[in-house]
Amino acid sequence: MSRHFLLPALLCLVMAQSPFADEFSRQREQLMTAIADLATETAAETGRPAFSAAVMAALTQVPRHRFVPLDQVPYAYENRPLAIGHGQTISQPYIVALMTDLIDPRPDQTVLEIGTGSGYQAAVLAELVAQVYSIEIIAPLAEEAAARLKALGYPNLQTRVGDGYYGWEEAGPFDAILVTAAASHVPPPLIRQLKPGGRLVIPVGTHFMAQYLLLVEKTADGQVSSRQILPVSFVPLTGGGKD
Repeated sequence: MSRHFLLPALLCLVMAQSPFADEFSRQREQLMTAIADLATETAAETGRPAFSAAVMAALTQVPRHRFVPLDQVPYAYENRPLAIGHGQTISQPYIVALMTDLIDPRPDQTVLEIGTGSGYQAAVLAELVAQVYSIEIIAPLAEEAAARLKALGYPNLQTRVGDGYYGWEEAGPFDAILVTAAASHVPPPLIRQLKPGGRLVIPVGTHFMAQYLLLVEKTADGQVSSRQILPVSFVPLTGGGKD
């Protein structure tokens, strides 16, 4: 059976078993269809005409309405970013799916996320890998996300307040790193904390100029290569400095 026939059946099974099978079920199902359609439309740029069944199931399992402010709940399952306060946003679900799929997540991996925000991307990762570390520079957001993730039950997810530019050295090296804010360049500390064979996905550019989602790969012998995936729009990465 092809993945295209298997995916809808798997998503329906996950929805039926999910503790969040509620009034948002129909909206969540429509969102998954929108993400799958957009993946097909952007295949020429991303090289991925469909996201893995595991990634799509993870997005189905995570209740996005629990990661947005109350006034944004009616829009939680629209395929667009939403404001979460402090000048930050929760990413568009399609972008979350794409970035997650680009790292090829596996159940034995340890992943670092830079920019916890509301905790949504971290929760999606926690559904897929062994351990997630997530850093947020804005203390109130970090504290809210930590409480939210604890309440939802993610024992394999650790958060902290800090400057993500410098990574989380004592927890590394990492199989993959996701950065959910746009940087002017790829932070060298993150490259160093990426395992050989690892992948790093980061938006690079400025808030007022072009930004591109970048896939950075480190070979087994430590060589680093990168390629642009597609244009994006993210809030800027704050903190950092000269390395």
